[in-house]
Amino acid sequence: MANIVENLLQQPLTPWLCSLGPEGEIVLSSRIRLARNLTSQPFPGRASAAQLGEITTELKGVPSQLMAADGHEYAFVKLEDLQPLDRYVLVEKHIISPNHVADPENRALIVRDDASVSIMINEEDHLRLQSLTAGLNLTDALEKANAVDDIIEAKHDIAFTDSVGYLTACPTNIGTGLRASVMIHLPALVLTKQIGGIVAIATQLGLTVRGLYGEGTEATGNIFQISNQVTLGRSEQDIVNNLSSVVKQVVAKERMARKLLVTDSIDTLTDRVWRAYGVLRYARSISAQEAMALLSEVRLGIDLGIIDNTSPEVFTKLLVTTRPNYLQNLAGGTVLNQVESNKLRAKLVRDSLQKFN
Repeated sequence: MANIVENLLQQPLTPWLCSLGPEGEIVLSSRIRLARNLTSQPFPGRASAAQLGEITTELKGVPSQLMAADGHEYAFVKLEDLQPLDRYVLVEKHIISPNHVADPENRALIVRDDASVSIMINEEDHLRLQSLTAGLNLTDALEKANAVDDIIEAKHDIAFTDSVGYLTACPTNIGTGLRASVMIHLPALVLTKQIGGIVAIATQLGLTVRGLYGEGTEATGNIFQISNQVTLGRSEQDIVNNLSSVVKQVVAKERMARKLLVTDSIDTLTDRVWRAYGVLRYARSISAQEAMALLSEVRLGIDLGIIDNTSPEVFTKLLVTTRPNYLQNLAGGTVLNQVESNKLRAKLVRDSLQKFN
């Protein structure tokens, strides 16, 4: 089972993200996250170290229960058994959260062999179950998450009341305990300065717009996460349907903005895209922030057919491989200073563009 985690650490792309899903030129991925807690223990924020250890021990049998149900292999790993660098690589791959690795003692991870299902143990809640799919595919992600949830609830007593629903550490998750989110690439709305209006409208509709790594992060590379805010008093399907509807409207706005750029300023856009490609293709040193910004413009050029000799997969791959911890992992765990990191990042980008050319 350790091989599952080792493979996830080494692979530039997690298996579930190797192909484009519905609306895949704009929506990179869909995620369903379920917050669950055991009735027998306090929430992680109030639990003692001994109680957190008991929770981890109780949930250690979940992988075998899941394997028997869907045929996939699952790994169980204690975060304290991973090297700090490995933990942060998993954060960069969206398998675990920054909060989960902040204090690894008595925390654990359950992850499926294709990384499309992962469960954080003793993050904010006893279980944070997430299901990921490529593109705009929240319904499939919900079905997969519910199937896993049913297996867990059949073996463990989960905190739930008929009047309120699932009990969670954060009051905003009470009810369904569900957070649905999509990761979406919106370069044209940013370039045409419409993104502020989109964020305002989404907020009015009860949604949250965040950056690449969720709460408290910026929209690096013009990538945003849109998710629901309200879980209490709404069904899981209502939450998913509402988010899907809004995302489809945002996708339509992004497509209109792209058409506007092509119609009104194709020469300027073409020059901008090829300049970005040229810098990435030949730079000998590049920062993470600059790489993400230029990769966003290159991906826009690929989607619009301006760049016709490069696969869109290069963008998805480099979203992970250009991040600081993945680079350090690639260097064999050697601690890299800023100059070394920027040089290695530039070489990785050059090699990737050449490979996908």
